[in-house]
Amino acid sequence: MAESTNLIFNRDNTPSWIILIIDLGIVSLSLILTYLVRFNFNIPESEFRTFNVVFPAVLGTRLLGFFLGKTYRDIIRYTSSKDTERVFIVISLGTLALGLLNILNYYLGNGTYILPLSVLIIEFLSTIFLLIAFRIAVKLIYFEIKNSSSEKKNIIIFGAGESGVITKRTLDRVTGIQQNVLGFIDDNPRKVGKKIEGIQIYATKDFEQLVERNKIDSIIMSVQSLGRLRKDEIVEMALKHHIDVLNVPPVSSWIGGELSYKQIRQVKIEDLLGREEIRLDEKDIQAQLFQKVILITGAAGSIGSELVRQVASYTPEKLILLDQAESPLYELQLEIEQAYGTNFAEVVIADVREEARMREIFKRHKPNVVYHAAAYKHVPMMEENPSEAIRTNVMGTKICVDLADEFKVEKFVMVSTDKAVNPTNIMGASKRIAEIYSQSKNVGSKTRYVTTRFGNVLGSNGSVIPLFKRQIAQGGPITVTHPEITRYFMTIPEACQLVLEAGMLGEGGEIYIFDMGQSVKIADLAKKMIKLSGYELGKDIQIKYVGLRPGEKLFEELLADKENSLPTHHPQIMIAKVREYPFEEVLEKVSELSAVMNERDVLELVRKMKQMIPEFLSKNSVFEKLDAPSED
Repeated sequence: MAESTNLIFNRDNTPSWIILIIDLGIVSLSLILTYLVRFNFNIPESEFRTFNVVFPAVLGTRLLGFFLGKTYRDIIRYTSSKDTERVFIVISLGTLALGLLNILNYYLGNGTYILPLSVLIIEFLSTIFLLIAFRIAVKLIYFEIKNSSSEKKNIIIFGAGESGVITKRTLDRVTGIQQNVLGFIDDNPRKVGKKIEGIQIYATKDFEQLVERNKIDSIIMSVQSLGRLRKDEIVEMALKHHIDVLNVPPVSSWIGGELSYKQIRQVKIEDLLGREEIRLDEKDIQAQLFQKVILITGAAGSIGSELVRQVASYTPEKLILLDQAESPLYELQLEIEQAYGTNFAEVVIADVREEARMREIFKRHKPNVVYHAAAYKHVPMMEENPSEAIRTNVMGTKICVDLADEFKVEKFVMVSTDKAVNPTNIMGASKRIAEIYSQSKNVGSKTRYVTTRFGNVLGSNGSVIPLFKRQIAQGGPITVTHPEITRYFMTIPEACQLVLEAGMLGEGGEIYIFDMGQSVKIADLAKKMIKLSGYELGKDIQIKYVGLRPGEKLFEELLADKENSLPTHHPQIMIAKVREYPFEEVLEKVSELSAVMNERDVLELVRKMKQMIPEFLSKNSVFEKLDAPSED
């Protein structure tokens, strides 16, 4: 007995021949029980005389069915609904075959049935029941043995819908991890108090009681359409009790339509800062990009690479991926080629500051649409290198803008930043000058120039999120510049979606600003990341305030003081009403900047920038002295 139990419940798969013998034994037992039940435990002698024909006929039919259906090859301890469905089909077809044999014997034989029809029906029902019950019992016993340790983790699943049930079944299938689903939590009052697969459904208000009565290790959020604010509430509720929070990914990312345990991962800070789902005008974007040649500058960067991925889905004729960063561009090329084929995208190693090289590219490829994402973005670094900020962010943009006009590009979409509003640093000021040049060029050009402006992008190369993650991994401290500093945040895919939408909307000359939601305190962000990582603030990891960096301001803005915004048909996109500059005036001032830049006179260069943008007032920078009122 111990040996047979070992064969079924050990870690190796039970040999198929043993499963076949057990199934045939169940069929034999079922047939005997059927006769006993049918004849009220008093089987007539006439039935005994025919049993020597009935028994081999039934056993032979079932054996043939098992071979054809290969049910004996199933791994019993992992029995699924598909396995039980196959058992049902095999037994049903076998019963039909026995029924036909019975009828043929009646009409071609001596006018009698081999076995009574009532026996046939009872045997069919009892065989199905016993075979499936055996498989489920083995599965339950196996998982009970596997998870019998007192060290198993207690888990709560938030969401008692279909996704929650699939999550529970996915956990049941996992081997080597001891876990126990204590219950479901759901906001729907009609589900509260009911059970799913023997697991109780609780109301959200019962969470505190569950925590008091049980040691809960993790809560898994399985609701597919859970809003950002509600998700944040659940996370706060869990972190308050030092409970790990995990998340089930969207159905679209499930492998082969099935959820994998490895896809259930820790909630990341990005999951809590993203906007609600963005709805795009897919048809209009498709009409703008379909079978067009699209040039994306800065394609290897965080924003540029995501633009490449999203633009690729709209079936352009060709994608031109331009950047000077060789290795990340190569990785992006491999990714796009794997998804869309080798002739879909062309990689161009080039510098937007080299006019001759850029002219060659525009002449050769003749792009229909340009997304200009190439730029220097790090505030402190640009504060120390103003000439490079002008060379790339202003002159590089000027070259691309001029070539777009020369080669009659249909639309030029520039990616800008909220730091261009009332700039306090070189980077923001350089982007504002680039905005002005692009906008002024729109007048009199057949190319439509559109600017998009948004705040910090989660996960981008300049974001604090990767920095904080590295600091947490190293054991801290997390460095925050100021206790009150706040920033707007948006995920990379969200930002790029809105860039595509704004680019489609633009008629030329607009500066589009995006709804960035509520600004977030960086200190609060750091505290939440510490908790999400399973650490305790002040005990495991410290927060260290290091002071504002050169050019940095406490609060970012999306509109300048005298600007207003106009709504569009998209609720998350507005048009900034900004001052318009005559192109000749802008061209003259940009030319002056270029001349000073080449002379390497940093103070004069920044002074020229401030003359061009009166609202540019430096903060925490050596250039603050240029803002002092003149004594003349």
